[in-house]
Amino acid sequence: MDAHQIQQLGDELYQALLAREAVEPLTQRHPGITLDDAYLIQLRMIERRCAAGERVIGKKIGVTSQVVMDMLGVDQPDFGHLLSGMVFSEGEAVDTSKLIAPKAEAEVAFILAKDLTGPGVTAADVLRATDCVMPCFEIVDSRIRDWKIRIQDTVADNASCGVFTLGGVRRSPRQLDLALAGMVLEKNGEIVSTSCGASVQGSPVNAVAWLANTLGRRGISLKAGDVILSGSQSPLVPVRPGDSLHCSVGGLGSTSVRFV
Repeated sequence: MDAHQIQQLGDELYQALLAREAVEPLTQRHPGITLDDAYLIQLRMIERRCAAGERVIGKKIGVTSQVVMDMLGVDQPDFGHLLSGMVFSEGEAVDTSKLIAPKAEAEVAFILAKDLTGPGVTAADVLRATDCVMPCFEIVDSRIRDWKIRIQDTVADNASCGVFTLGGVRRSPRQLDLALAGMVLEKNGEIVSTSCGASVQGSPVNAVAWLANTLGRRGISLKAGDVILSGSQSPLVPVRPGDSLHCSVGGLGSTSVRFV
């Protein structure tokens, strides 16, 4: 793709975000689009958001489970950017009218105390660089119509990031084994999934190491203070006004989110 096409598609996705109106899949209209093209489109979309007053505060990791990788035909996760306008505090209601087709996933968020620059970052490096971890919800949303996505579509659309909430419980990742920590997700008081951290690349810590190394090969560092969403430990749960979700993580505590 040439620079004009990349800018045009990034602008199209930004306008879809503002208008809350989905667009047809990019991969249907541009069959030759590559993953590198998609990340450049993503950057254009982020540039538009930052020019409008938001700022980048971290990163998210997506496509961490083997099931989703197989569905999208890829052998690695993807990443997107977290922006200041995406953050909701625990207990703050999420307005679904400001999203297109929201779905929630429960995961563990990392807050970095030190920079991480790959390649060569190990899980031990991630543990040393992390200030704390906490349970969180990512509410993903797709600007691609009806979630008909291939990997290039979701990457271009900032890894389908919508908004996210951070729980109030913070702990050092050095105080628990995140790979073995069990997670229970409830929707409207009923259990919808159980899992453990090993479902995310063997451990959420490994997922963050993958992110640091992948970004490092692109000349990007993770910075102290960054929020990192390490990847879903639950299935995608569609949400609508009136729904509430609660997740608890063994040794880490719990968090909740409600939708209006």
